[in-house]
Amino acid sequence: MTPSAQKPEPEGRVADAVRGNWVDRLAPEATRPYLRLSRADRPIGTWLLLLPCWWGLALAAAVDGWRPADLWIAAGCALGAWLMRGAGCTWNDITDREFDASVARTRSRPIPSGQVTVRQAVVWMVAQTVLAGMILLTFGPVAILLGISSLGIVAVYPFAKRFTWWPQAVLGLAFNWGVIVAWSAHTGTWPGLPAWLLYAAGIAWTLFYDTIYAHQDKEDDVLIGVKSTARLFGAETGKWLARFLVAAVSLMAVAVLLALAPTAQVLRLVVGLAAAWALGWHLYWQVSRLDIDDPESCLALFRKNRDGGLLAALFLAVAGFL
Repeated sequence: MTPSAQKPEPEGRVADAVRGNWVDRLAPEATRPYLRLSRADRPIGTWLLLLPCWWGLALAAAVDGWRPADLWIAAGCALGAWLMRGAGCTWNDITDREFDASVARTRSRPIPSGQVTVRQAVVWMVAQTVLAGMILLTFGPVAILLGISSLGIVAVYPFAKRFTWWPQAVLGLAFNWGVIVAWSAHTGTWPGLPAWLLYAAGIAWTLFYDTIYAHQDKEDDVLIGVKSTARLFGAETGKWLARFLVAAVSLMAVAVLLALAPTAQVLRLVVGLAAAWALGWHLYWQVSRLDIDDPESCLALFRKNRDGGLLAALFLAVAGFL
């Protein structure tokens, strides 16, 4: 098909959104700018926020078995992840609107492109946060307190790249807090050491995938003065990714050992440990194919982290049924 015969791009489409996504094709036109603010046209971020929640829930259930209430916790985490990812991205776009206007990949976002005003974005952010809060209120007092406590990290994250070379670590602190919340939603108690180790494994995972993601923008980041681990590591990125891989796998394995060894269920423990192995295998597969100077390759590999996270969640969930 010649370029002239191709279908025209949907009005307002964001440059790094998947072509033919449901927002561009199916959503009512008036809602599209707001859904784009929430990254509904780029669902990978919702997955990366949700999967640690499912890790925490599944590991907690592997200790003492699945319960009927866990169905709602799993579903509530999914809805909450969609809403809070949307609220967080909206907040990020509000604070980064001047930076976004200077970067080729982001200048088509709703605020710098003029699809949404800052005031409209603020209202949309508050609405999403309130709805997510209503879901959180169904999770029990400990989980509620833990969920509320994450808001400070979420608020700080968009500014991290202005003052630290490690904004990916701040993102990891925010994106993996769901491990702690979901664990406590299941147990009704404060999280123990296995939950915190699983949380730390998620942070290492985030450092891995978001460093890959940040390599897309490193040239623009130099021009506008934005910091990232991609710029910090440079040609040494592969070595650092290997370290994050080892950290993520090791921390997850120790979390599983501490949680499941006391149950004296060998098969359950083996299947739980397979979660760490599956995640590690997938991260190694990514490193073996990474070209940090190919933005399209970096984006494609970043999106593949959904599959690695799902594999780990699946093994942990199965362990709870044994």
